[in-house]
Amino acid sequence: MRLSGSICALATPFDSTGTLDFDAFARLLDDQLASGTQALLVAGSTGETHMLESKEWERLLVFAVQHVAGRVPVLAGTGEAGTAKTVRLTQQAAELGADAALVVTPFYVRPTQEGLRRHYLAIADQGGLPLVLYNVPGRTGCDLQPDTVAGLRDHPRIIGLKEARGDHERIHAIAALAKEGFVVLSGDDGSAHEAMLAGFDGVISVVNNLVPRVFRTLCDAALTGDAPKVAELHAALEPLIEALNCAPNPIPVKAGLAELGLTGATLRLPMVELEPGPERNRLRDILQTLRSLPDHP
Repeated sequence: MRLSGSICALATPFDSTGTLDFDAFARLLDDQLASGTQALLVAGSTGETHMLESKEWERLLVFAVQHVAGRVPVLAGTGEAGTAKTVRLTQQAAELGADAALVVTPFYVRPTQEGLRRHYLAIADQGGLPLVLYNVPGRTGCDLQPDTVAGLRDHPRIIGLKEARGDHERIHAIAALAKEGFVVLSGDDGSAHEAMLAGFDGVISVVNNLVPRVFRTLCDAALTGDAPKVAELHAALEPLIEALNCAPNPIPVKAGLAELGLTGATLRLPMVELEPGPERNRLRDILQTLRSLPDHP
């Protein structure tokens, strides 16, 4: 399996009582599939994975695997703070039919680079799934360095990296690590266009939840080196990307999904909904503009 292009980090819909809303999840999956999204991530940070009970995580992943029915790869978020827990969750994802696991660096505990190396090797050896490493220092408090990634990428079950640091220097250091059997994916919507033009294979995106067809068009243009088209599409998407920074993810993206009628805006504490007001009105106006572009039905 080779992941590339436009990959969506799916939000997890809840109804007004906070219960998993599988009707809304089906609508979200169908919108993604119809719009050309090339892989789907279930229960990542955008999917509020740490707010899910273990049985809910299972039901959500099983539903996605069955609903998608092999049309695109389904990745499961399995990263935990401890290695043994992560191994068990990855094994469970394999049993439930996931195609790969996205494994975030251990959060809060701030391991050393040697600790990260051993962590990922243990999961790759024991987890039973292809792994995509995930580096997001702003959320976890540790930074998976390019040299550490270089030492992991030859493991046959480590198939890629999602890099959410969007600075120019890191983008080019990570782009140099791509090789046959190991893909590099952006995890930062704001710099994904630059990353793909620099040699990244695609992006695991939040904004894709809201404008999947426009985002697929951006990825296609970037991966074929069409810099003018990329600049045009990024300029169109930039107001939305900025609007989604008005509150921690996934608060704004859920507000946007509610505006589109795909899901509700309900989150689980300590996350709270985006209040009605200027930010939500701006989000609505931007979405109306983007969803009416010729590249989106």
